[in-house]
Amino acid sequence: MIATKAQKQETVTGLTAKLKRSPTVYVTDFTGLDVAGITQLRRKFRAVGVEYVVVKNTLARRAMSDAQVLGLESHLQGPTGLVLAGADPVAAAKVLAEFAKEHEKPAIKAGLVEGKTVGPEQVQRLALLPSKQELLAQLGGALQAPMANFVGALNGLLMNMVGALEALKAKRSSGAAS
Repeated sequence: MIATKAQKQETVTGLTAKLKRSPTVYVTDFTGLDVAGITQLRRKFRAVGVEYVVVKNTLARRAMSDAQVLGLESHLQGPTGLVLAGADPVAAAKVLAEFAKEHEKPAIKAGLVEGKTVGPEQVQRLALLPSKQELLAQLGGALQAPMANFVGALNGLLMNMVGALEALKAKRSSGAAS
């Protein structure tokens, strides 16, 4: 089906809005992935709040220009799929890397993380980082440990004091009884 000029403009407008909402964008080459594979990949992305869009390169260039997403234009060649990630670039990179490891596709061309262009190697390294939730849990544990140790030390001092008072009471009561 041939898209009309109005349909193409609508696609560009929709993609522009999505690009403006996505601080992280990864460009992939999905050559060799069938429809079932792309559907499976989209489901995995959707589970972590990420969108995967297959788009024509000319329309992607226009949308990126309109959204002022710069640095990825040179990677828009061949079959292109855009990973539109939210605030957590690591979750999207993890899904992309795990899927590519299982199916050997899609190939990562480049990415844009917080306004900086990154290569496929850097996207792979991002995938190795702990997720945002894991990092927050580690931070919480690191902050909680010293406080728990301090409370334990205070509790130990209090128990020593109670033990000393009990011993003094026992000594005085045994001295008064004799």
